[in-house]
Amino acid sequence: MSRLRERYKNEIISSLMELCGYKNTMEVPRLDKIVLNIGLGEAVQNAKALEAAERDLTAISGQHPVTTRAKKSIASFRLRAGMPIGLKVTLRGERMYDFFDKLVNAVLPRIREFQGVPPNSLDGRGNYTLGLKEQVIFPEVDYDKIDKVRGLEVSIITTAETDEEGRYLLELLGMPFTKD
Repeated sequence: MSRLRERYKNEIISSLMELCGYKNTMEVPRLDKIVLNIGLGEAVQNAKALEAAERDLTAISGQHPVTTRAKKSIASFRLRAGMPIGLKVTLRGERMYDFFDKLVNAVLPRIREFQGVPPNSLDGRGNYTLGLKEQVIFPEVDYDKIDKVRGLEVSIITTAETDEEGRYLLELLGMPFTKD
């Protein structure tokens, strides 16, 4: 069992029960899944971009990504329905907890002049989305082997029903929010 899941079971559940007044441990919000997403608009002209991004996302997540395809044709972008335009990976269980632990303790502190993540990126239902500007902040990605610096979106889906509950959960799990 990962150290973050262990901490969640032993400390965080009881803290959240006190803080939010839950009567049952099953009411306490928890991490449901983490979705990593790379949008590749350049894949329309450059097919090699998809392979390079796939290699990076596989190294970051430890799991093979799924190709996302365009739903509509857009002539001005030279895009037809069904063309590959991105990659995504959904992490659950142990991999999810290990990735979250790595994100909070190893990756985010590597960002230059890091002050914390914005606390207002919750979606109204307790889910948090974080945009990272470059994939090279992950220790698994070799800087010499990347063809281009790409952005990455990390969506952390929780079972929380409100933003406040989601923020409490993420704070207790170690997410470094900026102080307003």
